[in-house]
Amino acid sequence: MSSGQQCLKVLMFPWLGHGHISPFTELAKRLIVIQRNVHVFLCSTSVNLEPLRKSIDDPAIEFVNFHLSTTELPEIYHTTRNLPPHLMPVLKTAFDDSKESFRSVVKTVKPDIIIYDFVQPWAPQVANEEGIASIALYLVAAACIALLAHYIIHPEREFPFESMRFSETERKLCDVIDMVTGDAAGRDRFLGSFERSSTSFILINSSNQIEADYISYLSKLMKKEVVPTGFLVQEPAAVESGDDVVLLNWLSKKNPKSVVLVSFGSEYFLSKKEMEELGLGLESSGVSFIWVVRFAVGEKMSLDEALPKGFIDRVGDRGMIVEGWAPQVKILSHSSVAGFVCHCGWISIMEAITYGVPVICLPMKLERPINSRLVVELGIGVEVRRDGEEFTRGEIAKAIKKVVVEEEGREMGRNVDKLRDEVRGKRDVEMKAVVERIVQLAQA
Repeated sequence: MSSGQQCLKVLMFPWLGHGHISPFTELAKRLIVIQRNVHVFLCSTSVNLEPLRKSIDDPAIEFVNFHLSTTELPEIYHTTRNLPPHLMPVLKTAFDDSKESFRSVVKTVKPDIIIYDFVQPWAPQVANEEGIASIALYLVAAACIALLAHYIIHPEREFPFESMRFSETERKLCDVIDMVTGDAAGRDRFLGSFERSSTSFILINSSNQIEADYISYLSKLMKKEVVPTGFLVQEPAAVESGDDVVLLNWLSKKNPKSVVLVSFGSEYFLSKKEMEELGLGLESSGVSFIWVVRFAVGEKMSLDEALPKGFIDRVGDRGMIVEGWAPQVKILSHSSVAGFVCHCGWISIMEAITYGVPVICLPMKLERPINSRLVVELGIGVEVRRDGEEFTRGEIAKAIKKVVVEEEGREMGRNVDKLRDEVRGKRDVEMKAVVERIVQLAQA
C-alpha cells in the first residue's frame, strides 16, 4: 500500500494462553514493520492484555478487551496462565459461549481482515456472517496437525511418516489424538477452523526449513494451501529487570555450554512425585541448571515443601531455582546454556531452535509427544525414556548428560546450530510472503 491508500485494519484474536498470544503479537509487530498503513487490533481478556499494554508502545497496535460471557470465573482466571487444571474446562466453555461478545468487537472495530486462532472455529462464522475475510493461524507443528487430520480423514491408513506413528500404548500418552479423533466436538473444533476460513489458505507458525514435508502433506489432506509464517518467536527484551540481572550474572560465571534450563511452560504443573524425580535427576546429572518452578493460582507451596528434602543445600551454587517466571528467551540465548529440559510445547521447541539449544524432552500430554518425535527426527535432542507412564531420576540424569557432556550432544549442538541459521535465513522471506497474501486479500 502506498501512503495515500486507506489504512488496512487487521483484527487478531488468539486463544487465551500466553503460548498463543505471544506469536499473534509477534505477527502483529512484523506485519507493521513490513507493510505500511496497517493498524492491528489485538483482542483478548483484560488479564492477558495488561502486561502487553505495559511492554508495547506502538500506536499501530491497539488492544481490545474481550469480555467472557460468564460470572462463574473471576477475571484473574480469564487466562490459561497459572490456571488450576480443574478450571480449564470451565474456561473453555465460557470462551465458547462468548461468540456474541466477539461479534460486538467485530462490529465496533469493523476490520478488513480477521486472523483467528484454531481453537475457536466459531470466530470465522462471525466473520462470514459480518462479510469479513478471515484467516486461520495454527500455532502447533505441521507434523501434529497433519497427523491428526490424517487420522480423521483416513483412519484406516497408516500415517505416511513412520517416525510419527504411535502404538496404542503411546497414544495414551499423546492424548490429543483421541481428544480430536474420538470426539465429535473435538473434530469440529479441529477441522472447523480449516473449513470455515473464507480463504484458500491457512497460516501456520512454522518454517519450511524444518517441516516442508509435513506442510506439503497437510496441504494435500485439507485441500487448502498451508503457508508458514516463519518462527513467530520473541526477541530478547532490551530492558533488564533486577531479577534478570541476577540470573544473567549467575549464568555468566558458568562455563560455555555447561548449563541446562528447566521449564515446563505456564500451563503444566508438576506433581510432587514428578518434582522429586526431576530434582533428583538434575542433582545426579552433575550439570548446572536453572529450574523455573511454577504453581497454579491458589495452589502455591513453599520450595522446601515442593522440592526433594535437602535438595537446595546439596546442589548449592550449581543450581538456580526461579519461582514463577524467568526470561526464557534471554536464558536460551546465553552462551553458557547447553540444553533445554522442557515439556515440548511448540513455542519452547521453536525458541530452542531459534537460539541453537538442544532439547531434553519430557513431553507432557496433549500434542507434546508429537513435538518430541520431531525433535528426535531433526537430530536436535533426546526424549527421556519412561518407566511405564512415569519419568525417573535415572533416565532424566542420563538424558541430560548425553546432551551436555557426551559426544552425541555435541553433534546435536551442530545440528541445531545449522537449523537455527537456516530458519533465520528464511524468516523474512516467509513473512513477506504472508504479508503479501494478507494485503492481496484486503484488496480483493
